[in-house]
Amino acid sequence: MHDIALPCIYFFMIALLYSTVGHAGASGYLATMALLSFAPEVMKPTALALNIIVALVTTIRFAKAGYFSWRLFWPFALASVPMAYIGGGMHVDTTIYKILVGIALVFAALHLILRSKVSPDGPGAVSPGIGSSLSVGGGIGFLSGLTGVGGGIFLSPVMIMLNWAGLRRTAAVAAAFILLNSISGLAGYLQKGGAFPEHLGFWSVAVVAGGYIGSTQGATKFNSPVLRVLLGVMLVLAGLKMVVI
Repeated sequence: MHDIALPCIYFFMIALLYSTVGHAGASGYLATMALLSFAPEVMKPTALALNIIVALVTTIRFAKAGYFSWRLFWPFALASVPMAYIGGGMHVDTTIYKILVGIALVFAALHLILRSKVSPDGPGAVSPGIGSSLSVGGGIGFLSGLTGVGGGIFLSPVMIMLNWAGLRRTAAVAAAFILLNSISGLAGYLQKGGAFPEHLGFWSVAVVAGGYIGSTQGATKFNSPVLRVLLGVMLVLAGLKMVVI
């Protein structure tokens, strides 16, 4: 029961917090599973499956609020989906896998902390060129499929730093990007003989609730940066645990 209830609580909180900024929570789920000493073969499919659920809810909520941009989204998706599939089907050494996930978690932490200083609606956004979008989407797609991270933690800071969109539009595009990457990555994993974790059904209910609440709030207001900083600290600690231990 401990293996069901405790992750449910953590996953609910992660889904709620992440979905406020258009993310599905994969890096948070990975951090939690690392801290709870889950096996790597359980971590990857769990993170991808929960990502699909939360990203779907979040995409719908932000799109209904009018923040989704097809023009921004499709080049990223076109390049990322096949690369996420390739990455999701690759089996890497456990040590290498932990290092990759640790780096991803630290990157996510820095993004969450730095993002607290960005306006929710950045002025003068400049649309990226098709070539730039395809390159960024392909690279992020491969890494997201390989590590089990949906890619939003990489796409969002790139869009914001390059002034391709304000925070809410970035959140809407990132959520849809995460959804497609996670589906592709999980398909690649299952096609190579992977299986769903035993308690996934219970954890799915928790993230549906958290994702709905968080995305509903995130589509209308920008939540406290203090929460993102605290979550960022947790991700740094979990990332270091994955790399060092």
